[in-house]
Order: sequence, then C-alpha cells, then structure tokens
Amino acid sequence: MAIEANFDIPFIAAMALREKQIQQNYRPIIAVHKWFARRPGTLFRGLVLSEFGDRPVAEAFFESHDFPGRVVADPFMGGGTPLLEANRVGCDIIGCDINPMAAWVVREEIERLDLRTYRNAAEQLIEALGSEVGVAYRTDCPLYGDRDVPVKYFLWVKQLDCEKCGAAIDLFPGYLVADDSRHPRHVLVCPTCGELNEAADRHQPGRCEACKTFLREAGPAKRNRCLCPQCGHENRYPHSGAGPPRHRMFAIEYYNPRRKAAHAGRFFKKPDSKDLERMAAATAQWEALDPRFVPEQAIPSGDETDRLHRWGYRRYRDLFNPRQLVGLELSCRLISAVEDRRLRNALATNLSDLLRYQNMLCRYDTTALKSLDIFSVHGFPVSLVQCESNLLGIGNGGVSVGSGGWNNIIEKYAKAKGYCDSPFEVRQGGGRKIIVPINGERIAQTFDGSRRRSVTLRCATSTEIDLAPQSLDAVFTDPPYFGNVQYAELMDFCYVWLRRLASPLPEGFRRESTRSPKELTRNSTQARGIEHFADGLSAVYSRVARALKPGAPLAFTFHHNRFEAYAAVGVAILDAGLTCTATIPCPAEMGGSIHIHGTGSSIVDTVFVCRVHGRVRRGQICETNEDLARLVEKELGQLRLAGLKPSAGDIRCIVFGHITRLAVWRLRNGWDRTKPIGERLRSFSDAAAFLGDTQPMIDVLAHQEAQAHPPMGASASAGGNTVPL
Repeated sequence: MAIEANFDIPFIAAMALREKQIQQNYRPIIAVHKWFARRPGTLFRGLVLSEFGDRPVAEAFFESHDFPGRVVADPFMGGGTPLLEANRVGCDIIGCDINPMAAWVVREEIERLDLRTYRNAAEQLIEALGSEVGVAYRTDCPLYGDRDVPVKYFLWVKQLDCEKCGAAIDLFPGYLVADDSRHPRHVLVCPTCGELNEAADRHQPGRCEACKTFLREAGPAKRNRCLCPQCGHENRYPHSGAGPPRHRMFAIEYYNPRRKAAHAGRFFKKPDSKDLERMAAATAQWEALDPRFVPEQAIPSGDETDRLHRWGYRRYRDLFNPRQLVGLELSCRLISAVEDRRLRNALATNLSDLLRYQNMLCRYDTTALKSLDIFSVHGFPVSLVQCESNLLGIGNGGVSVGSGGWNNIIEKYAKAKGYCDSPFEVRQGGGRKIIVPINGERIAQTFDGSRRRSVTLRCATSTEIDLAPQSLDAVFTDPPYFGNVQYAELMDFCYVWLRRLASPLPEGFRRESTRSPKELTRNSTQARGIEHFADGLSAVYSRVARALKPGAPLAFTFHHNRFEAYAAVGVAILDAGLTCTATIPCPAEMGGSIHIHGTGSSIVDTVFVCRVHGRVRRGQICETNEDLARLVEKELGQLRLAGLKPSAGDIRCIVFGHITRLAVWRLRNGWDRTKPIGERLRSFSDAAAFLGDTQPMIDVLAHQEAQAHPPMGASASAGGNTVPL
C-alpha cells in the first residue's frame, strides 16, 4: 500500500503550506484561468509519487518521474490539479466535470501552445485595442503637470436620490481611500467638496485643504440606511425595482513613470473635467456601438445571484459600466478575427479571466492599494465603493503595474504555459527559496517529443460516466464541497461571454448556463440538500470503484464544518464497496483567504485513501476517545513540524475525518446500499456516534494548541502491526 507507507505528512504539509501562501509561484499553471478552492499541487504530486513510486516521497519529490501506461481519473476535475500532476509524470488521464467551464479550463491548461506566436498575437491585440480606447485610460498629473499619464484605477461610489428632497446622495461607508501602510499618509475624501486630502492621523484628520470642512473617516451609509445630507431624511437601500445602481467617479489612482523614482508613495487625484469628459465620450461610444459579443442573458435566480437581484441587476451586462463594455466588446471582436483556433481559444480564455477585474463589483483594497477581483470572496459581493481597473494594463520594463488589465492577464498566462514546458519545484534552503527544475517532466499530451499520453476530458455528470472495469490505476480527486458556495452560479459570469467566442462550440457549451440540477452542492434555490449530495457522491464513487484495478486507490480530499457532510462521504464509500485504509491531514487553504478569514473554518483537509483490498495499521483502529485523542495528537505534532499552528476548526475536521474512517470500518461488513438514502445516512450517523460526544476532546486539544506547547516530535510514518481488511 504505497500511499499509506510512503506519504510523509510533515514534508508534504510544509510544501503545501508554502504553496498556498503564493500559489502562482509554486504552480504557475493555475493562472491559465480562475478556478475556486484549488488544492495544492504539491499535495497531489505527493500522492501520485507515493502510490506509483518505490521510495519515500521526500526522497523522490525533487526528481523527474515517468509512469507510462498508468491511468489516473478524476471524476470532479474542476481546475484540474490532480490530472495536471498525473499528466506531468507521464500518466494517461481521464477527467470529467459537469461544469463546461471546468472542461475548457483544464483543456487550456494541458493543450500545447507556441508561446512566441501567442505573445505576438497578444501584443497585436493590445496595440489595436489601445488605438481604439487607450485615451479613456489616461489622465493629467496635477502634482507635476505631466499630461496623459496612465490611470491604474478609477474609484466609484454608489448613489441614490433622496426619497424626500431628491438630492443625490453618495453612499460612502467611509471616506478613507488609502491608509498609510503603502503610502506615506492616509488619504481621505472630503465629504463636502470631494477633494482628496492626506493626513497623518486617520482618526483626527483635521480640515479639508480646499473647503476647510472637518474630515472624518466614517461615512453616512451603514446597514442599508443613509441620512440625506441636505434634509436629514433616512433613506434605505438597495431598491431592487429601480434597476442597476448609479455610480459617481470620485477618485483616481494613476501612475507617472517619469516622476515615480523621486516621488514618495502613490499618485491620487480627484477626477477633473477632462476625466469626466473622457468617461462621457466612452458612454457615447458605447451607445453608438451595435454589440455582437456583450451578453444579453438575464441573471437567473440562485443562492448567489439573488444578491444581485436585490441590488437591481437583472442582466449580466448590468454589471459593467459603459467604458468597460466598449473595451470588452472590441476585445471580443479582435479575438474572433484570429484565424488560428489555438491562439483564438487562448485569447478567449484570457478575456474570460480578465472579466473578474473588468466589472463594477470589484473593490479597492485601502491597505494593499489594489483592485480586489469579483471572486476574491466566493460570491457576488456588492459593496458601496467599486474599483475600475485600466483595461489595457500598464507595462513598466516588463513588469506589470497595477492589476486587472490585458497586460497582467497575458503575462500570467504566458508564465503558466511556460511552466507546462519546464515545470519546477521550490525548495527551501539557507532561508531562501530555490527553484529546482524538474527536467524530463512536462504538462502536455506528448512526452519526450514522441510518446503520446492519452488525455480524455469530458463535460458530463460523473454519475453516468462510462469507465471500463478494472481500467484505472488510481482515482485522485477533490469532490464538491457540500455547502453554499455555488461555483456554477459564479462561473456563469465568465461563461456567458466565453461561449460567444468559442468556435466550434465544445462539449457542454450549447447550454445557456453552467448550472445543472445534478450538481452535488447544497442549493436552497433548487432545493438540493444532503440526500441529493450523498446519493450523487455514492453513484460516482460506485462507478469509479468498479473501474479501479484490484488494490488501486480512490484518494480524495475533504473538509467541512458539519459532520452531516462527512456522513454523506461515509455512505458513498460504503456504497462503493470500499473502506478507508488511511486518513491523512494536509493543509489545503490559506488561513488569510478573504472568503474564510475569521470564520473559524479549517484550512486542513483530510485525504481519504480508500481501497477494496489492503491493510490498516492496528494503531489506526480506535475504540475509545482516548485512543482517538492520542492519534490526533500525533498528527497535530506532525503538522506542527510542518510549520502549521492547528486551529480549533482544523482539529475538528481532523477528528471528523477519523470518525468517518472508523464508522466505515465498523459498517463495512453487512452494509446494505439498497436501503433509502435517508436511512443509510441515519445508519452511518448512528455508527459514527460509537465514541460518544467527542466535543470535549476537541476542546481539550484546541486548548492545548492555544497554549502553544512545543511539537511532540512525531515521526512521519506510523509504525505498528496491520489489520487485514
């Protein structure tokens, strides 16, 4: 049992922790296109090498490998991480996902691209686009008198008209534009005249230099209420029936390359008359266009999209301002005219990824002083202050300035495809990061210029996927997270644009939406709950289990805050005729991620290793809470060796993983998969309660971690006897 013997928790956990801090530096391939909750590539490399290699993973990790003829499948491929890692070491791969965007993204990641030809085409696109809209992204520098310098970001505030007196009200939640972290002083908007002022103390900023009004950090808009500054009437917002909200441009961050070296901090200004005229010209240009590519689709109801409806957004095009619509429409026209299919698809992928920065839901980070893309949280955040990025981007000697423009997206994509040809790992040495080229490996369909690896990618539901019996050497996957993160609802934002550029239409792209009633997520709008999730997961695991060769593993990652999701996982394992030979903890998220920061969520996944036949270490079989506590303490020690400080959420998920494994062990003989799904879930939950209440144990372990006691010095692999299945 290779994974169970070769996998090294401290080594892989340390690699995964470092990767998740700056994932694009360790796995540049992810920059091909945004996907959600990508698991660390280092984790799946560790699993592949542990299963197919013949040495401990820490010894083999930085060496080149080739496993010809091995077939690896992922029935929930998403962004493709397990498949990319398997393909890289010479395996044949089979991937499936119900979301057509997933199949498109993974195909773009793997398909060969001539980088020189791509860069030429991309440069021609930016040059042509710049001649059409470049003036819309220029401004004059009031500090030094320089004209036509590039804009980095336009900042906009939502407005409404007072219900009582009709006055226009700026819905400022606060007047701080930038704090003094990356700028010498705090920058605040004057609530009276709108001038930008710099202050040493954000809490006592003094008076406006222009109109002498007292400056303040707090704005008038709070908890969907705002007092009218003219008549004092309390207005409520949003108004869903009033259409998309109105915005007013109130600030610009620009870039002055001539003055940057001698200038302290960033460049900010209040929009002047020329800036407003340029915006008016862009609006007129949009009104004169006959758009062919801007989508007309209505935004359907959904758990995430209903938030947009509450703000009056009805069509996807409502999420963009006229300047963005002009630039995106013209970008699409230029892309559609590219004759070479491979180049056209690459640029279409770039545009799809660019959309997350080119919309009026992006926010401005007042500390990092950059745009936060629409998917910086896994939802559709509608804030009161929005950030519009320069569509073209700003190049400065080969380094992109700012974020969210064509220049940025192209540079990231080129690095991603370059990594396919020359993959590397990052080793720590002497307090610094060392790039280790892995010569001989590559992400592609061909290997060593001759041997062709099989790559099969499908847009279909894996509950119905047709796999030959005993044809798979392994299944590595990250199954859907049973929760309210509706990736299909989010991906529709890109899909409605991309499908207008895709030619010919790939599998799945004839659908109006990426959504499907067969998705394995909880969804209130579509009345999908735990039984739907468990039933679907069971169907998929049963299919792939029949396709596994004798002794081959199904290894998958999972974590959730509630045990009911683990019950569904346990039922699926048992229905497939599998059992767990190991559960392995490994970091999978970054604690500082905006969508989980401060929520108490775990950043640690459990890797469930499941087989039909195999052996389980006797020390993994727990009969009491004390047995389980000792096992979890040992694993916490291994994670601490990796540099992780386990949280209460991490401990809870590690415990839930073990309880699931143990319940599967207890139920493996005599399990009846023909019973109704609700009854099977109850049976599993009852069996999982054999240890009694585990919360006190979790609380004790969490308290011990909070006291920051030193690592226990646990070894990487567990010893002891094994128990036959």
